[in-house]
Amino acid sequence: MPKALMSVYDKTGLVEFARGLIDLGWELLASGGTAKLLQKNNLQVTEVAEYTGSPEILGGRVKTLHPAIHGGILARNTQEDFDQLKSMGWSPIDLVVVNLYPFESTIAQPNVALADAIEQIDIGGVALIRAAAKNNDRVTLACDPQDYPSILQAFSDKAMNQALRNKLALKGFRLTSHYDQAIANYLEGSEVETLTLHPLQSLRYGENPHQSAVLLGYRHNDTPLGGQVLQGKELSYNNLLDLDAAWRAVVSFKKNSIVIVKHLSPCGMASADDQLTAYQAALASDPVSAFGGIIAANRTIEKNTAEAISDLFVECIIAPGFDPEALPVLAKKKNLRLIVMPNLEIEPKVEYRSITRGILRQDVDFGDKTQADWKVVTEIQPTAEQMSAMKFAWTACQHVKSNSIVFAQGESTVGIGGGQPNRVDCVRIAKQRAGDKSEGAVMASDAFFPFADSVEEAARFGIKAIVQPGGSIRDQESIDFCNSKGICMVFTGYRHFRH
Repeated sequence: MPKALMSVYDKTGLVEFARGLIDLGWELLASGGTAKLLQKNNLQVTEVAEYTGSPEILGGRVKTLHPAIHGGILARNTQEDFDQLKSMGWSPIDLVVVNLYPFESTIAQPNVALADAIEQIDIGGVALIRAAAKNNDRVTLACDPQDYPSILQAFSDKAMNQALRNKLALKGFRLTSHYDQAIANYLEGSEVETLTLHPLQSLRYGENPHQSAVLLGYRHNDTPLGGQVLQGKELSYNNLLDLDAAWRAVVSFKKNSIVIVKHLSPCGMASADDQLTAYQAALASDPVSAFGGIIAANRTIEKNTAEAISDLFVECIIAPGFDPEALPVLAKKKNLRLIVMPNLEIEPKVEYRSITRGILRQDVDFGDKTQADWKVVTEIQPTAEQMSAMKFAWTACQHVKSNSIVFAQGESTVGIGGGQPNRVDCVRIAKQRAGDKSEGAVMASDAFFPFADSVEEAARFGIKAIVQPGGSIRDQESIDFCNSKGICMVFTGYRHFRH
């Protein structure tokens, strides 16, 4: 009769897994709370302490650290090893079901005490994982509850093989490696930071054909951006950059929104009560640049939106979902990549950027903590419509390369300028994109105006309201000019450079 050892902290799916093993003729050993859970569910199980003849000691710190357990796991598939176990009254263990104390979630809690963190360092579990993984020629390791169904199916079908055991062992070694590194990082504080990346996909090339490239992920076997690719050509290096930029931008808006990105630069952003209207407004912002771009939506893509998009050549569409009626419309464009995202979260909450001989890390800019600090600094007060448009433009400009300038009418961009060393040039570029739609529009700037020249240009183009961080020693010059031209100006107190 095959024997399974169970010793888990996370008991997700354990009862169902154990019941399935018993139905297949397995004998169960379990420690502490794991055994109690199985007994509570009327499953036949032998407690580890009964099997070893040694009680748990030190408040449960020592449970499975016993030769009867580790000998049963590490015994090779030889008669000599089996005879030695038998002579001591023990038997081989064929399956080890184990996971670890939640060290990382413990230290993620605010103000956690060192003693509490130390108590969540697993010893026995790590030893069990390493022993089972080392002896994977004979022993199967289950260290992830998500693997329980496939392991049970493999045993049921008599399809458990060396390739699968190898894969499960590798997962175990990855887990203990990551776990130990998390402990070391915590104890070392800010002295050392380790970033573990897993190769997910080789890319045809990088930004240009002569550059090699690969997609790396924070988790083994993850997917591009954590999403699911439904159709289309293989994603390229540049596709991934643009998809990330578009997704970060679109999820920053609360209403039904569309963002169109080309070469890492948003060329159209809009929010509306319905998706099609948002798409049409975003496209109208710069229809020329939208050709060959990336479209991001923060709602499921609807059929009428898909039909409108099908009239335009785009590389990719990223969204939290696609209506069943929309998929056949988009399937007609076989090269078009469709990516479904699992949620609207941006993860991780930090971002890295490589520089020569180093890496920069910073928190993700999720925008202003509050808009309650906004201050009208001109004699002219904004209308409700202008204030709504400025709030939209302010969010939009945070996703444009500095020096970022956004012209908006209502909740849609009409002109975007950015990525220039001179802010005045960005105002002019925004005007070039907007054309006559700059008349009566609002303008947002990601940083303050060191001189009044950008404001003077905006006035010449018909801008009627301006939102900016404020904080220049020459702020009063811009304020005075706005007052003289009947333009309202709002200071946010926050800067949003994006280099």
